[in-house]
Amino acid sequence: MIRTQFENLRVYRLAERLSDMVWTIVLGWDRLAQDTVGKQLVRAVDSIGANIAEGCGRGSFKDNRRFVRVARGSLNETKHWLRRAFVRGLLNQEQVERLRNIIDNFAPQLNAYLSSIGRAKTPQTSVPPTTDH
Repeated sequence: MIRTQFENLRVYRLAERLSDMVWTIVLGWDRLAQDTVGKQLVRAVDSIGANIAEGCGRGSFKDNRRFVRVARGSLNETKHWLRRAFVRGLLNQEQVERLRNIIDNFAPQLNAYLSSIGRAKTPQTSVPPTTDH
């Protein structure tokens, strides 16, 4: 499979990792938990990476930034559903810690990526040598 631009983004790969972790956890829940909290949680966490990917394919910086903002909203929704899952006894402490390690670093990276979209790289200018007269 050919890699596209978004697949090379560290923030996208982090979204995939988080999504895969959540998927594995939800598969272990009973049917009621999967049908209620689980489906909402999986949709929210999958939406993060999907919006990063879609933004990359839109062709304009403005559209890309808009989709990254949607991804940021999906990250917050994911946090909400993880809180509900913890309160309802669906997550153990080890799972919470593993997820927290990713999520705590995710928002700053997503914000940094958002800030970088469309920013022109400034070329390094050389300073002309001075001449002593």
